[in-house]
Amino acid sequence: MVSTMLIDLDHLLAQPIYDQTRCSIGFHPLHSVWAIALYIMLLIPKRSRIIALGLVIHIGLDGIDCALM
Repeated sequence: MVSTMLIDLDHLLAQPIYDQTRCSIGFHPLHSVWAIALYIMLLIPKRSRIIALGLVIHIGLDGIDCALM
């Protein structure tokens, strides 16, 4: 589950790297709609379910952060 935090490495591609007013969902490549759809599809196979669950939780928490901005 901790390894799912690696999807935040795509924040290093942004300029500036950190912007407190920016919502990461839809902005960063690994937080795109297509990536989120892939994370949800990865919930289906049993082999990838734990990683996918961590990714979906990560995206959900990022979504809550965006909603609270």
